[in-house]
Amino acid sequence: MKILFIIDELEYKYFEFNKLVTNFWLNIEFLRRSNEVFVATKNMLNIKDSLPFCFCTKTYFKDYELYKQDNLENICLNGFDVIFFRPDPPVDINYINATYILSMVKSEKTLILNSPDAIRNKNEKLYINDFPSIAPKNIVTSDVNLIREFLKENNEIVIKPLNRCFSSGVFYLYHGDKNTNTIINTATENGKTTVMVQEFLSGIKKGDKRLIYICGEILEYCVQKVATNDDFKFNEHCDKNLKFGAITKEEKNIENIISKKLEQDGVIMAGLDTIDSKIIEINITSPCFFIKEINSLYGINLEKIIVDKLENYINKKLKQEHKGVLVNY
Repeated sequence: MKILFIIDELEYKYFEFNKLVTNFWLNIEFLRRSNEVFVATKNMLNIKDSLPFCFCTKTYFKDYELYKQDNLENICLNGFDVIFFRPDPPVDINYINATYILSMVKSEKTLILNSPDAIRNKNEKLYINDFPSIAPKNIVTSDVNLIREFLKENNEIVIKPLNRCFSSGVFYLYHGDKNTNTIINTATENGKTTVMVQEFLSGIKKGDKRLIYICGEILEYCVQKVATNDDFKFNEHCDKNLKFGAITKEEKNIENIISKKLEQDGVIMAGLDTIDSKIIEINITSPCFFIKEINSLYGINLEKIIVDKLENYINKKLKQEHKGVLVNY
């Protein structure tokens, strides 16, 4: 297959095998299977002669290290079999503009994971409200008075910005906190910016879990993301804060609730964050699968498991269009 990874600018600039980066694990595993793999960033996307193009370069794996070539080619996106669109948030106007270009790609020729339409239309924080039975109580608003009312009703809340990642800008607030006005005004920029406000789930004291959703299935492997001593939430990607996480029956059953809708939306890869078997976030832009940590905790090769499932899915989809098999085994 001919594959393009559109990754984060920092990952592209410092392109080497960083074991914390999911994109690099997947890139290497596809290369090991004799695929032709290219890499680019979203700002390299362009339109020429009314067709979607991208400046990109080939990657290669040598002596257990990942490299990219120096030369850039401006290649029509319709020439790829698969495009993985995985830049990190924030989902700002440049991110949205990139999805417009990707939406021009001919779907009968090229598969894009995840769908640019889904990324544009489904906010990672708001997406949980498509599944209210497994979501915590929440409101979405910029109205400071509405937030105060929600705080009074629930006693403890968490305020989240809608378009950031890595727990940036997330606040915990309890009823009676003397900093209530300051925190609410800071989070909403004095009532100008819409935020999500969720009820505080007590299970966060043990950490939230990252469930791995691939091709309609929640894998049996996950990590428990434990908060640092000076914070209520996980915000540091290191071994001491990532523990073995056992998936409960309730969490496994989540796939039965969400898989049909996610498939319809074009979401094939997602990171589901859960507390007390409630989904607090559905990561669909560039979900981290914590491959290094899960491999160590479970004694497996998660990258192979993920790519096996992706290949089966891709092969099925492309076979429907091309009436032939395109995946290398």
